[in-house]
Amino acid sequence: MKILIIGAGYIGKKCHEAWPESQISDKKLYTKADVLALLDEYRPDVVLNAAGTIGRPNVDWCEDFQWETIQGNTLLPINIAGACYERGIYVLHIGSGCIFYGGEKTWQENDFANPAAVYTKSKYAADLALMTLPNVGIARIRMPIDIIPYPGNLIDKLASYPKIIDVENSVTVIEDMVKAFYGLLEKKAPGIYHVTNPGSIRHRKIIELYEKYVDPNHKNEWITEEDLVSMGLAQKKRSNNILQSENLKNLGIKMRGVEDAVRDTIIKYAENKKAPQ
Repeated sequence: MKILIIGAGYIGKKCHEAWPESQISDKKLYTKADVLALLDEYRPDVVLNAAGTIGRPNVDWCEDFQWETIQGNTLLPINIAGACYERGIYVLHIGSGCIFYGGEKTWQENDFANPAAVYTKSKYAADLALMTLPNVGIARIRMPIDIIPYPGNLIDKLASYPKIIDVENSVTVIEDMVKAFYGLLEKKAPGIYHVTNPGSIRHRKIIELYEKYVDPNHKNEWITEEDLVSMGLAQKKRSNNILQSENLKNLGIKMRGVEDAVRDTIIKYAENKKAPQ
């Protein structure tokens, strides 16, 4: 299976490392014609779209750069899907589980989302446009957790914050994600998939594991969701939710339960953090 990964960011590179047969491109793509030229150059069997705009240092950037966000998260996926449709190629588009706001229910793949921020609205707009195309799969991930220290890793994010909200969420363990993505590409599975580890976990539990295995001297202050905005730590409330992964399970693609997967990941993370750089 010849895989072309579009986008050489954090997730794209992790998939490229895991799949020896894959090729990766960070070429800037602005039109469908640009994508068609890239497909003709690489001639892949399947495509993973790992490109997008997340904002730096965080998604609040997207509030101030709305057009750039729409270009990266809405127009680009549509152009990629359109070009792949024209060439008869399956594309797995990486979506975001952050389009759902509210932990009072468990969100399923076909539930209508309620995005509040520019970033989440731009991601959901792409989902709405692409979800019925027969050559497109949408793989939504949440709060990636990895064994390697990295600024985009949820472990590093939480450990770096002096003030943290204690909320319950679905998360995506990278080791399980790359296997699930590969399974979806192999099956050329259309539709929407929540690529999250079954169950949910609180930020407090992640910090407890971090203090046990990584840094026993770590300290932070716990605050409420309302404090996050009122203290000026975020422009808008963050998405907190629990996602169900029925469509993934129906395909026979399994991910480890969240508590076991996160514990194992933090233990490996601690080993990697201690290793000579």
